Amino acid sequence: MSKEYIDLTLLIERLHRRFLDVLRTELKRIGIRDINGVQALILANIGDDEIIIRDLIERGYYQGSNVSYNIKKLTDYGYLDQERALHDKRSITVKLTEKGKQVVVGVRELEENNGMKFQDSIGDTDTMTNAIEMLRKLERTWDEYIRYGD
Repeated sequence: MSKEYIDLTLLIERLHRRFLDVLRTELKRIGIRDINGVQALILANIGDDEIIIRDLIERGYYQGSNVSYNIKKLTDYGYLDQERALHDKRSITVKLTEKGKQVVVGVRELEENNGMKFQDSIGDTDTMTNAIEMLRKLERTWDEYIRYGD
């Protein structure tokens, strides 16, 4: 099992990088050249919500990238609006502008198209359901390790 586990963890990392490449390719295809795949993913994860920047960081979606830098760039380029909380000046809430919402529409269409192609290639939903279940179990294993150690 050890070799399979190592292969799986390496594959997960490669898939994440490849997904960012897919997002970058789609951004170019729809004429968006001022943001990258990580930034598009941030926009997609914010979606229709207003979210505190700290929540984005704490969710851990953006390891290996500087969330504050990306939020600043997305704001500077007009994809996000920021607002300081009245009760805590250190707390900043972000939400998508219309320009940001257009990116999310493109990302959602890409996900829908690729999802349909992928489902066609595997032939049934049980295979995907089993893979999702297995990956969630792996996530829980890692969460427990982080919380409790051994």
